[in-house]
This record gives sequence, structure tokens and C-alpha cells, in this order.
Amino acid sequence: MADLRRQLENYRLTTAQIYYHMPDHEHLLQEYIWQDYDLAPQFPVLKKFLNFWVEELEGALHSVYVAKRKLITDSDIGAADFEGTLQ
Repeated sequence: MADLRRQLENYRLTTAQIYYHMPDHEHLLQEYIWQDYDLAPQFPVLKKFLNFWVEELEGALHSVYVAKRKLITDSDIGAADFEGTLQ
């Protein structure tokens, strides 16, 4: 239910493709895929994750590519056309 509430609050499913330098072999790049609900274009959840990465993890960031998708659109939400009881 929390995910639905976040989508109704204009959160989008956000995917980040993160490239980082391997700690022991800095000339090699590794890829990490991160996905969560976030607010575009500020992306506070992604920024918090990237700040954690920089402060706590050894692999230096190389680049981050971001894609977002609105899962619930305006046409998905509407008033009911009919209300009734089945017995």
C-alpha cells in the first residue's frame, strides 16, 4: 500500500545505471543497477543513496544514468461509472 500511496504523491519508478571504479582495479568499471520510487527531477532518494555510496563505499563513482517511468497515469484514476450490489 505504501508504494501505491507514493505513486499517487507523484513518485515515479526510477532506475539508475551506476558505473563505478573497482576498488582494487581502478582502471576497470563495474555496473550497478539501482531502482526505487523517487520524485523527478530532484531525485532526493537517489541523491541520498549516492551520498551514502560516496561516504561509505570504496568504489569511486564514474557515471550515473537515470530513467523514470510514471506507473499510474491520470487515465488510470477516475470516478466509478456504476455502483451496485450483486446477490
